[in-house]
Amino acid sequence: MGVSGIATAARLRKAGWRPVLIEKAPERRSGGYFVALFGAGQAAATRLGMAGAIHDRASLAQGLDLARDGSSRPGMSYADLPGKPWMMLRSDVEKAAFAVLPDDVEIRYSTVPTAIEQDAGGVDVTLLDTASDTATTERFDLVVGADGLRSTVRSLVFGPHERYLRRMGYMVAAFQYTGTPAGLAPGQGATLLEPDRSMWVFAFSDHDPTVMLTYRTDDVDAEFTRPPAERVRAAFGPRPLGKVLGDVVGALESADDVLFDSVEQVRLDRWHKGRVVLMGDAAWCVTLYAGMGVSSGLTGADLLGGMLERHPGDLAAALSEWERALRPYVDHYQDGAFADRKIFVVDNRMQLLLRRAVPVLSRFKLGKRLTDRIMRLDEIALYKNADIVGAIPERTTVGGTA
Repeated sequence: MGVSGIATAARLRKAGWRPVLIEKAPERRSGGYFVALFGAGQAAATRLGMAGAIHDRASLAQGLDLARDGSSRPGMSYADLPGKPWMMLRSDVEKAAFAVLPDDVEIRYSTVPTAIEQDAGGVDVTLLDTASDTATTERFDLVVGADGLRSTVRSLVFGPHERYLRRMGYMVAAFQYTGTPAGLAPGQGATLLEPDRSMWVFAFSDHDPTVMLTYRTDDVDAEFTRPPAERVRAAFGPRPLGKVLGDVVGALESADDVLFDSVEQVRLDRWHKGRVVLMGDAAWCVTLYAGMGVSSGLTGADLLGGMLERHPGDLAAALSEWERALRPYVDHYQDGAFADRKIFVVDNRMQLLLRRAVPVLSRFKLGKRLTDRIMRLDEIALYKNADIVGAIPERTTVGGTA
């Protein structure tokens, strides 16, 4: 039960619908890693009534740019990016979304859809209770598939995953670190950047940090055949890991909850079909590199409720207008993910030198303008902070596949 699904249920209930939440897990998932909430997400969270339950956890401590030999220099943290995103944990947003979910919204755990058939009047959904191994078929007016990157709803209604998943050729391992990584001060973030691989320690002012390790691969499928820590060690090569990276990889080996996955986007020409609509990662996964997963999920949920209110009794019009309003932003987030990826992991030493120069050049007005223009940071931030209820900025291209 992800953030976008909970938020959608809350917003639809506010619009007068009676949603039923379906969750394959036996209980709520309270864990999570670092997420950023940009202006678009902050505006949606405010309208959804969530803003009072979340706050920016960004640390004020100067981050470090590390090398394996132990040397360091002032670094750029994610909170330093244009747009000034709020730094928090996925669980912060999940709890805030759940808090605004009305008590009369039914939640069914350990349940998955196994068949979806629709006609002009409704949608018949076969639901399997995995705890009791019993199946029932029920009829709904609308089905919202907010079930993630490898969405079951999408595969049942739109077709197999391979039609819509676009691999970027990178892997991500993310987890919560308990305490403070060796060599860092409490509340201090850090990056270790090398061509095709990197480590990020996302520090918070009032919580233990989260860590992300990411690297390029030529064989995504092979990465899933061994434990995450083993794959990470192989990706960072035979050289000594150094104090901080070595400590972080050691913590990864013993972490209870690890997100280890390939970096993939979801690309569909249309997010709805009849009375079935996809939401969040199921429809448009923009990748962790874009930093807009939570923000776009909240925005999509908020907008869907608004369009259903605007077009009572005309579901087709509501879904069409919802997609027309949202798609220009999501297209921009997805295109921008290729530029954003180079913030997280560089391709070569030239990009590495430029990336390391950003904190130094940004101290000066001319230098900041130069680096922002080269990395297109201001252009990217424009869309990440835009509230979709306002005017849509002119569509531009932000990056490519290079």
